Amino acid sequence: MPQNQDPNLLVGFNTHDDAAVYRLDDNTALVMTADIITPPVDDPHLFGQIAAANALSDVFAMGGKPLVCLNLIGFPADKLGPEVLHDMVAGALSKITEAGAVLAGGHTTEDDEPKFGLSVTGTVHPDEAWTNAGAQVGDALVMTKPIGSGVLFNANRKNWVSQAAMDACIEIIITLNRTAAEVMQNFEIHGATDVTGFGLAGHGLEVAEGSNATLRIDIDAVPIMDEALDMYRRGMTTGVNAVNRLLVEEKWRFDRQLPTWHEEIFVDPQTSGALLAVVPAEQADDLVAALLAAGVVHSRRIGAVEEFDGRHRLIFG
Repeated sequence: MPQNQDPNLLVGFNTHDDAAVYRLDDNTALVMTADIITPPVDDPHLFGQIAAANALSDVFAMGGKPLVCLNLIGFPADKLGPEVLHDMVAGALSKITEAGAVLAGGHTTEDDEPKFGLSVTGTVHPDEAWTNAGAQVGDALVMTKPIGSGVLFNANRKNWVSQAAMDACIEIIITLNRTAAEVMQNFEIHGATDVTGFGLAGHGLEVAEGSNATLRIDIDAVPIMDEALDMYRRGMTTGVNAVNRLLVEEKWRFDRQLPTWHEEIFVDPQTSGALLAVVPAEQADDLVAALLAAGVVHSRRIGAVEEFDGRHRLIFG
């Protein structure tokens, strides 16, 4: 798809990055994104928090600071009362404020089911924006949150998930990636993305292709939410897993034999997921230590960047 050739558009949609970056001057660039989701939970206040954290994450993943947000809402006014809409916005506002940004308005349209998201504008220095390209052979991969929210939310509809596991999942996804991003800014970040709808494998593939490299991922090092693997073992999945698998199945390889249900965790669609950072190998352990010290408690070193072998962009071992 063609893209405007404005030299100030530093990052556009051609690279499948998390947000666009547009240079205003030598010191300031805008970081712009929009994201909208359907409810993974019934509580409207929690839904607003999750949707806001999910949208804000795109700016953090680019190394930016969010400034101004606009609500993007679909709402069935004939089915749900105004108090539900109020609670959704209040939940979002709490996360917007926590992120250091302001809510300046937005737009609501009639819809058959609730949908909520944000358009977010932030800033970053033009020379300091992170992209999902730039990984170098020998770099290490650091991840800041566990995966598994997609299957947990689906399984919870059948009451398969314990309350403790569900509460832990929700706490993880309403946690902003602000602290993680601020810690990362003290390190040499060669590439970054947030792990959301395409799963760890899908977003890892974007990093690998953007960098013309292969990512080797340590299966045992990847943090996974409590009970998520159990849900796949029992036969649960999501409506997105099959699509995500199609994106990667010709480009990934498993050096350890895993049952198919275990492979599914790597294409599990995330909401408000982890930041995946690419850093020089000699900085990786220090980055993980700094993240843990700052309270980003699930941070792990999960792999390394290798030369592209001509076929596989992702190797799980």
